[in-house]
Amino acid sequence: MSAPGRFGIGFVAFVSMKKSTTDFIIKELEELIRKGNAHVSFEDAVEEVSPSVVGVAPEGLPYSLWQLVEHIRITQWDILEFSRNPKYQSPEWPEGYWPLVKAPAHEGDFARAVERIVADREEFIGLLQAAGERIYEPFAHGHGQSLLREALLIADHTSYHTGEIIVVRRLLKDWKS
Repeated sequence: MSAPGRFGIGFVAFVSMKKSTTDFIIKELEELIRKGNAHVSFEDAVEEVSPSVVGVAPEGLPYSLWQLVEHIRITQWDILEFSRNPKYQSPEWPEGYWPLVKAPAHEGDFARAVERIVADREEFIGLLQAAGERIYEPFAHGHGQSLLREALLIADHTSYHTGEIIVVRRLLKDWKS
């Protein structure tokens, strides 16, 4: 057993406390990314979308549900790839992050985009779980970003656009409540 430090906590206890704090933070990030916590989850926001409204942009808004979902997918994929591949090159901003067309090219593309968002999200959560204490370390590539920062970015970005999805669905009279 280690000797107590200045504040009565030995090194082993400090390391254990830090690990449990990081485990707690990772668990909270998982919940935030998956469920939205105080917000409607992404899955709830896109549940039972009428196919007839997927490619419709409400009057006064520049984007459709398809464009919002694709934007979330592209951005989250970009963050995932940046986080796990130091040689990854991000698309050009903003054109590489937003689809130009209002509607998907093929039936089923909307559902596939939603499935890809969920799968990529789980891949990212796997990175968090595997990283442990390294979630705080800046990547060797980039400009000081860390896995913690990228997790917060995914949660924030998805939450923001999930709210927009709900607004678009309400304007198109396709929201469930």
